[in-house]
Amino acid sequence: MGRVGCALDNAAAEAFNSTLKVEFVHRQHFRTRAEARIKIATWIADFYNTTRRHSANDWLAPIPFEHRVARARTASAAQVRAEVA
Repeated sequence: MGRVGCALDNAAAEAFNSTLKVEFVHRQHFRTRAEARIKIATWIADFYNTTRRHSANDWLAPIPFEHRVARARTASAAQVRAEVA
């Protein structure tokens, strides 16, 4: 957190809340608050965190992005070992 009045302090949280409302909440009708809590938590855990493509990840879902990063790190480490040897 930065100083008072810094516009970027809550940017990530506000972007997430906007996505949650636009892509899920406004498209649903919840009978109770408990139902809303359960469905929103499920959406976050099952869709947003695992399969939704993110602009920060070159428009890949988080799991394929992590696999790509891991492969790149492995290849880079192998190249460095080959150059040193």
